[in-house]
Amino acid sequence: MPLHTDPVCHMQVDQNTAAAVSEYQGRRYYFCSPGCKEKFDRSPGQYAGGPR
Repeated sequence: MPLHTDPVCHMQVDQNTAAAVSEYQGRRYYFCSPGCKEKFDRSPGQYAGGPR
């Protein structure tokens, strides 16, 4: 069960059950909800450098 940190809200997200996924600069980001994905997609540079 690979866990990732949602870059928007910092919740732990299992990549197999993530509500949404985006790619930015060759890296995949996993989200707890479609709302977090939408925020990320509007301004990925703001969130991409956060905790993994």
